[in-house]
Amino acid sequence: MFRRAPQPATLIDVDRPLEPLWRGVVVYRVLTLVLVIAVAAFHMGSYASPLGAGLVLGVMTIWTGVLARGYLSSHRDALAIADLVLCAAIMLTTPLIVTDAQLDASTPGMGSIWTSGAVLACAVAYRIPGGVVAAAVISGVLVVAKSRATLVELSDIQILALAGLTVGYASVVLRRAAERVRLAAAEEAATAERERLARAVHDGTLQVLSHVKRRAAELGGGAAELGTLAGEQELALRTLLTRGRTDERDGRRDLAATLRALASASVTVSAPAHPVELSAAVVTELDGVVRAALANVERHVGAGAPAWVLVEELGDAVEVCVRDDGPGIPAGRLAEAAEQGRIGVARSMRGRVADLGGSLELDTGPGRGTEWTIRIPA
Repeated sequence: MFRRAPQPATLIDVDRPLEPLWRGVVVYRVLTLVLVIAVAAFHMGSYASPLGAGLVLGVMTIWTGVLARGYLSSHRDALAIADLVLCAAIMLTTPLIVTDAQLDASTPGMGSIWTSGAVLACAVAYRIPGGVVAAAVISGVLVVAKSRATLVELSDIQILALAGLTVGYASVVLRRAAERVRLAAAEEAATAERERLARAVHDGTLQVLSHVKRRAAELGGGAAELGTLAGEQELALRTLLTRGRTDERDGRRDLAATLRALASASVTVSAPAHPVELSAAVVTELDGVVRAALANVERHVGAGAPAWVLVEELGDAVEVCVRDDGPGIPAGRLAEAAEQGRIGVARSMRGRVADLGGSLELDTGPGRGTEWTIRIPA
């Protein structure tokens, strides 16, 4: 009998990373409700309105049941706001129920510690800003309801502020941790898929390209050019499989990985080891500019002529250089080509760079090759 292998455990539910905090808020509301009911029962006989106290406790009990269901399902953010409003309303019943003598004796107001649960809920839902705002609201209502700000109230306000900050920070940390786990899982799945594709491609496409390259070299003549192209495609495909994907993610792409895919037997690409992330549209345009420059190298210097692509980060800008060691571009040649209607450099390169708000510089001369320098604001 076969047994299913155990699945690896994870400390964070990446789809619902705040679930433990919401459950904690529900448990906190239930426990504080029990405590508040016990304290109110002790003081019930001396309240100015025992009936009003009973009605408020009944509302608190029903609302706790609503929260227990709502905080463990959906629409939690809106429910947290409603919770804050109801808690403030319950606290404002204090002057109608609790006497001044009781307040002078530090008797808790209506709602007491139970109302602090609204601060925790807002902190979970809206992170640190939500916790701070909710703590300020409950603190303000506390002072208004009791018409005093003694050391007891100031101590409660301090605890509310710390609770809002702490739980809000915990919410931020859990969200970020879940995002990191999600990205790590996605990268692991992508790596596994690349390895699977690499095995399949290696057993088929790469071997065919390698065979074509070797066989074409043996035949010579016109077949040699076909062999060169097959060799370049083999190298480009190997680079793509081993360097990873250059997919768009959250509207951004890795320029370094995108340009590495252009590497071949004649093209050397040097880029930072870490991702150079830019807008996906910007990366697409830069890729087109570099391809146009490499196409000019192949067209005017020769197929298989060496070329170098260098990617650098300069703080407030990203610079891409494309260089070859060909004969260089004669003076006036670009202007002559533009007049003849050849718009490769004018539109495909300069136009694209200008649209990105960058600059394109040319350094060339007889016998010293050609170097294009593209600089784009980061």
